[in-house]
Amino acid sequence: MDRNTIIGFLLMALVLFGYTWYMQPSPEQKAAMQRYQDSLLQVENTRLAEINNVETAATDPVEEMTVDEHTLRLRNEYVDFAPFAEGEEKTITLSNPQVTLTFSTHGGRLTQAILNEYNTYDSLPVMLFNSENNAYGFIFKAQGRTINTADLYFVPELSADNRTLSMKLPFENGSSFEVRYTLPEEGYMLDMKIYQNGMENILPRNTVDLDMYWSQMLRRQERGRMFEERNSALYYKFVGSDVERLSETKDEHESITTGLKWIGFKNQFFSSVLIAGRKLNGARLESTVLPEDNTYLKSYKAETTVDYDPMSTEGPAFRFFLGPNLYPLLKSYDKGLDSDDKLQLPKLIPLGYKFFRWINTGIIIPIFTFLGKYFTNYGVIILLMTLIIKAVLMPLTFKSYMSSARMRVLKPQMEEINAKYPGQDKAMDRQRATMELYSNAGVNPMSGCLPLLLQMPILLAMFAFFPSSIELRQQPFLWADDLSSYDAIFTWDAYIPLITPYFGNHISLFCLLMTITNILYTKINMDSTGGGQQMPGLKLMMYLMPLMFLFIFNNYASGLSYYYFVSLLITIIQTYIFRKCINEEKVLAKLKENQKKPRKKSGFMARLEEAQRQQQAALKRQQQQRRR
Repeated sequence: MDRNTIIGFLLMALVLFGYTWYMQPSPEQKAAMQRYQDSLLQVENTRLAEINNVETAATDPVEEMTVDEHTLRLRNEYVDFAPFAEGEEKTITLSNPQVTLTFSTHGGRLTQAILNEYNTYDSLPVMLFNSENNAYGFIFKAQGRTINTADLYFVPELSADNRTLSMKLPFENGSSFEVRYTLPEEGYMLDMKIYQNGMENILPRNTVDLDMYWSQMLRRQERGRMFEERNSALYYKFVGSDVERLSETKDEHESITTGLKWIGFKNQFFSSVLIAGRKLNGARLESTVLPEDNTYLKSYKAETTVDYDPMSTEGPAFRFFLGPNLYPLLKSYDKGLDSDDKLQLPKLIPLGYKFFRWINTGIIIPIFTFLGKYFTNYGVIILLMTLIIKAVLMPLTFKSYMSSARMRVLKPQMEEINAKYPGQDKAMDRQRATMELYSNAGVNPMSGCLPLLLQMPILLAMFAFFPSSIELRQQPFLWADDLSSYDAIFTWDAYIPLITPYFGNHISLFCLLMTITNILYTKINMDSTGGGQQMPGLKLMMYLMPLMFLFIFNNYASGLSYYYFVSLLITIIQTYIFRKCINEEKVLAKLKENQKKPRKKSGFMARLEEAQRQQQAALKRQQQQRRR
């Protein structure tokens, strides 16, 4: 390094030293700097303390801050209904000899219905529903929010006579919404009416309808699930029109746009029915068959609307029917009403199609009810009713037997005709000769069928009556402990394909007796008419029919099988009495005497012979065309 470079570095060092010495702060500036640094440290300490306070608040919240936030959230979600979004649930009970109803302040709704006079198959009180499987409520639309009354807590007030319960929402501005329930001293009908004041200050003034929903899981009440499920359905009635229902055996939903009077959730023997004071503005209905268990059968849902004016002091009115499907009871609600106003609640009871239903409603049920006034054992009542029906039908039964007797005594002459005109090519001649024999003897081959056809509507009406008769429910007779269900004498637990789903895991004794009696009756008929000898295939089919009935009726009400058993037994006895009282030789002599007399043909025989002539003429024309 040369001398000049060293001198340059020294000069630079002197300049830097001099600049540093000249620029150093004075004692006053040092004190100010210290104060500034102290203030920065204080600010940092304050910031750290705030962070620690926030963390502490997260684990141990300050009550005032939480209340404010919670109130704002409720206000935002429930708007003017926010004061009722929280509360303590209380239950109130209304009861009379027939029903015990429990209401909850949470939702202001009926939560449980118990029928005091009925028990389930396992001896528990019949509970139509409770809070776990039944829900309904009204839907308000206010300030862009949807408010469900089931989420609100109502203020209860019970009347002095314990007959009326008021569930009320008293708003801060003086408005109010009230659901008032009234249960009469006796009966199954619960009134539900809406009263309000100043609701136009809570809801939009242009509100014209109120949404309502109702859902229920249908509880199992009877021993035989298969039959109970088959006889349970969602019913509904159109305003001024008929009653319809959704499918009993499969899932189904229906959207209805016309007015409805009521919607019913029906079990085999009990129903919950929502009845509108005026009308329901259509509905969306849904019925779902639930997987098999021991608690529930089906799921029902209904969504509907009703006319609503927030400025009116009286809102929509409803009634709940919560009771048994007892025909006289349901019919009593239509007394004194015009035809268009009738509820037609008896349509909840499946008594057969229109052609057969009138037999049950006009004949069978009045007889059944009349006998029930004097006899307490329903096995005896069924026996007496069967005797009455068989006595009324005896003239038809006698006429049918006489027709069979005439055909039977003419059998030798029929065989002569068959021998005279053998083969298929002489079938027309054989048929013509047979008709001449019938005409000359004064025998109508259809006269035996007509009495049987006239008896069929009664048999079919009874087929619908017994499984629907709640009077037979849990009524014992002989070995059967419940005439409304099957009377099992032998049961098993194993699942057998094709047997268990349709026949069940049991054998019903009354059904077995009916089958045996039916086979015996078939044999008597076949022997008396000789049908089995003329048509062997028919004989086999006739014996198969009773066996089919065994599979069909094994799960049905034992009262029905008992009725058919007694009815067949009486018919067999009548047959033997007729056979003893009717001298077939005299019948044959009378027919031969008729054959000697000129006899005017009946209208039926004349039409039958005319049809034969036309058939013969057509056959001849066909033969002539073939020859050409």
